[in-house]
Amino acid sequence: MPQARKIALFAVIVFVLYVIITDPAKAADYVQMGFEGVSDGASAVGDFMTWIANGGK
Repeated sequence: MPQARKIALFAVIVFVLYVIITDPAKAADYVQMGFEGVSDGASAVGDFMTWIANGGK
Protein backbone atom coordinates (compact mmCIF):
# COMPACT_ATOMS: atom_id res chain seq x y z
CA MET A 1 0.00 0.00 0.00
CA PRO A 2 2.78 2.52 0.71
CA GLN A 3 3.98 2.08 -2.89
CA ALA A 4 0.54 3.08 -4.20
CA ARG A 5 0.60 6.17 -1.98
CA LYS A 6 3.98 7.19 -3.40
CA ILE A 7 2.72 6.74 -6.96
CA ALA A 8 -0.44 8.75 -6.26
CA LEU A 9 1.56 11.55 -4.63
CA PHE A 10 3.95 11.62 -7.57
CA ALA A 11 1.02 11.83 -10.01
CA VAL A 12 -0.52 14.73 -8.06
CA ILE A 13 2.79 16.60 -7.98
CA VAL A 14 3.30 16.11 -11.72
CA PHE A 15 -0.25 17.33 -12.40
CA VAL A 16 0.22 20.43 -10.23
CA LEU A 17 3.49 21.28 -11.97
CA TYR A 18 1.84 20.74 -15.37
CA VAL A 19 -0.99 23.15 -14.50
CA ILE A 20 1.44 25.76 -13.16
CA ILE A 21 3.66 25.57 -16.24
CA THR A 22 0.91 25.50 -18.86
CA ASP A 23 -1.47 28.06 -17.30
CA PRO A 24 -0.04 30.09 -14.40
CA ALA A 25 -3.08 32.40 -14.24
CA LYS A 26 -5.47 29.49 -13.72
CA ALA A 27 -3.11 27.98 -11.14
CA ALA A 28 -3.15 31.27 -9.25
CA ASP A 29 -6.96 31.25 -9.35
CA TYR A 30 -6.96 27.74 -7.84
CA VAL A 31 -4.65 28.83 -5.04
CA GLN A 32 -6.81 31.89 -4.35
CA MET A 33 -9.95 29.72 -4.19
CA GLY A 34 -8.19 27.40 -1.75
CA PHE A 35 -7.16 30.24 0.54
CA GLU A 36 -10.66 31.74 0.40
CA GLY A 37 -12.11 28.37 1.39
CA VAL A 38 -9.74 28.05 4.35
CA SER A 39 -10.49 31.64 5.38
CA ASP A 40 -14.24 31.11 5.18
CA GLY A 41 -13.94 27.92 7.23
CA ALA A 42 -11.88 29.65 9.91
CA SER A 43 -14.38 32.50 10.03
CA ALA A 44 -17.25 30.05 10.46
CA VAL A 45 -15.43 28.28 13.30
CA GLY A 46 -14.82 31.66 14.96
CA ASP A 47 -18.49 32.59 14.64
CA PHE A 48 -19.49 29.22 16.13
CA MET A 49 -17.11 29.63 19.07
CA THR A 50 -18.45 33.13 19.69
CA TRP A 51 -22.00 31.75 19.64
CA ILE A 52 -20.98 29.03 22.14
CA ALA A 53 -19.22 31.60 24.39
CA ASN A 54 -22.39 33.72 24.41
CA GLY A 55 -24.42 30.78 25.70
CA GLY A 56 -25.77 29.62 22.36
CA LYS A 57 -28.11 32.54 21.95
